[in-house]
Amino acid sequence: MFQLDSHPSGRHFLQIPGPTNVPDRILRAIDQPTIDHRGPEFARLTLEIMAGLQEVFRTTGPVVIYPASGTGAWEAALVNTLSPGDRVLMFETGHFATLWRALAEKMGLVVDFVPGDWRSGVDPAAVESRLAEDRAHAIRAVMVVHNETSTGVTTAIEPIRKAIDRASHPALLMVDTISSLASLDYRHGEWGVDVTVAGSQKGLMLPPGLSFNAVSEKALAAGRSAKLPRAYWRWDEAIALNRQGYFPSTPATNLLYGLHEALAMLREEGLPNVFARHARHAEATRRAVRGWGLEVLARNPAEYSGALTAVLMPEGHDADAFRRTVLARFDMSLGTGLGRLAGRVFRIGHLGFFNDLMLCGTLCGVEMGLAAAGVPHRKNGVGEALEWLRTTAAKADTTAQKRAA
Repeated sequence: MFQLDSHPSGRHFLQIPGPTNVPDRILRAIDQPTIDHRGPEFARLTLEIMAGLQEVFRTTGPVVIYPASGTGAWEAALVNTLSPGDRVLMFETGHFATLWRALAEKMGLVVDFVPGDWRSGVDPAAVESRLAEDRAHAIRAVMVVHNETSTGVTTAIEPIRKAIDRASHPALLMVDTISSLASLDYRHGEWGVDVTVAGSQKGLMLPPGLSFNAVSEKALAAGRSAKLPRAYWRWDEAIALNRQGYFPSTPATNLLYGLHEALAMLREEGLPNVFARHARHAEATRRAVRGWGLEVLARNPAEYSGALTAVLMPEGHDADAFRRTVLARFDMSLGTGLGRLAGRVFRIGHLGFFNDLMLCGTLCGVEMGLAAAGVPHRKNGVGEALEWLRTTAAKADTTAQKRAA
């Protein structure tokens, strides 16, 4: 068997912002014999999963599952709704917004890309202004990353929807929730999103390998006139067969076992409690960062992510060298800086299957790593986080007791 960890003992701390830690309960679900994907047991599995996904996406509409990474779901969102030469409006919130733009351009779309500083989310006023100028309604879609995994900045989606409505513009609203779904509050139906893109390897606590499109009736209608080539990514064939419990191609059966179990775990904890847990751990992490005398990359507290925290390194210190020290000395993986942030930030993932003690171990590893790497810092970051966890523990404990009752 391939050796995954060269450290002599203990479990590796995977604290990147995805893929996240996979619970043993989900691993056991995946480790079951594969069944006939045309048989009645599989149909029952599929129908239960579809109902569970609607709960998580907060929609009554269809959710399409692909055996693909989130990039596949990005492509599926575009080819099912748009035509070559269509204009779309996007915003430079970070590395993944930039990658989605690149994919759109490769497919023959014309992208109006609004520059950004990689420290802020999308400004609804900018959305409204751009759409108001588009009197010919040439812009076919507004594409937004909800939680930018490269920066730890979250864009509020409901104000974006309201901005589109104020401009009386018919553009579709597409949202990437790959690092926010099942970690941050998200409401596909209520917020009027037309296509939501998501992946399995973050808040859903699965290994990489599944991705999703939640789609509105408006998006389905757009698909009837869309001209971008599509075959494997077609929504209509998938949705028709999903209603019977099946798929148009061979599904990732064992990952679907894991998804079924992940949905059960989220239901048992309750989504409001999941969101509160993420928010609490995120605040503890930011308090640790400030306690070290370092700076959170996100500028606006209203846009702080509950899923991850990106930390700026002091001038003259390389974030990747620091990460290498942490991995070698303490067997912990931290997220690298991506794109223009390479070497300038490290990212702490605190999403998915995570609790207070896991967070404390993570923050201790960071603090010890700062010392080991010779990075200037104050030594009370962990203490600040522990105090926050202590003072907010009573509410968290009450929630846990109610679940257990």
